[in-house]
Amino acid sequence: MANVSQRPQDPATPQTLGFLLLDNFTLISLASAIDPLRMANQLAGRELYRWYTISHDGAPVRASDGLQVTPDAATTTPLKLDMVIVCGGVGPHRSVQREHIAWLQSQAKQLRRLGAVCTGSWALAKAGLLDGIETSIHWECLAAMQEAFPGVALTTRLFSIDRDRATASGGTAPLDMMLNLIGRDHGRELAAGISEMFIYDRVRGEQDQQRVPLKHVLGTTQPKLLEIVALMEANLEEPIGLDELANYVDVSRRQLERLFQKYLHCSPSRYYLKLRLTRARQLLKQTPMSIIEVASACGFVSTPHFSKCYREYFGIPPRDERLGVGSGRSTNQRSLLTPPPSQVEAPPEPMSSALLALTQAQGEPTYASVPL
Repeated sequence: MANVSQRPQDPATPQTLGFLLLDNFTLISLASAIDPLRMANQLAGRELYRWYTISHDGAPVRASDGLQVTPDAATTTPLKLDMVIVCGGVGPHRSVQREHIAWLQSQAKQLRRLGAVCTGSWALAKAGLLDGIETSIHWECLAAMQEAFPGVALTTRLFSIDRDRATASGGTAPLDMMLNLIGRDHGRELAAGISEMFIYDRVRGEQDQQRVPLKHVLGTTQPKLLEIVALMEANLEEPIGLDELANYVDVSRRQLERLFQKYLHCSPSRYYLKLRLTRARQLLKQTPMSIIEVASACGFVSTPHFSKCYREYFGIPPRDERLGVGSGRSTNQRSLLTPPPSQVEAPPEPMSSALLALTQAQGEPTYASVPL
């Protein structure tokens, strides 16, 4: 899929997003995607974004926690959207209907950017709109998605932004995705301000991974492998030798290496190194520990060796990681929330709840607190 050419954003024109609700969508993912837009408007003191919730027939949609949401519009409602985000949840293979697929395909033909949160990527894949696109989806749905849509480039990242597609796994990951998109549109200061308002300690980037439980990947068929990995995770500061690990679970070193190659597609030492480096990344981003202390806490005998391994694995040295330099992709690329070069004129839209929220926020001390 070709990249859409960049165009300057008109600051007077709010970006409009439509959130397509599938049956049994997860409410936390929807809120994590919408509330950053609300707070962006509040901190800027003007309507940067507006949004609509949508169902295929305009009828209320029940979330996975049993709460019902009455949408603002149906898919037949004429809306001038810049981006459509599919909100999925439990059982996406049952929730995605032909009407959803047809509407999403029509949105793609109109050059609208597309996104998904939680398991909403299933709907985009079903519509044939994710082939060759790096895609994130909740880890619980990864295996089924790989089986059903082999042409989709699935990843375990918290969220992925690839060309004119943006997909996020569940829970609070949509919050990170939206903060990154808002930061591209209006600068890091606004994204940081939103993060502070939500008491969100750190905005995670595109390189951050979901923690997929190994039991989910392997099932219960490989108890020895699960036991070995648990031993590795419990001994990051003082790594255990491979021979000793093999003895713990009563297998030979050769059997140990075969298990890792067959089920985890890497050597035991490589997997152990990945665990230690992932832990180091968490410490660098979430604690004030020095690089020397982080290296020691993750089992590295010297700081230069740690820095070399870190750079080779993450593509960035620990010092730059700590400073937030070079993380994520280029901020010069056109934001997904910026309108495409051509936009088909649409009839007047229904009232967006963004205006009501912005009006109510005018009495807040944070109103217009971030100059743009």
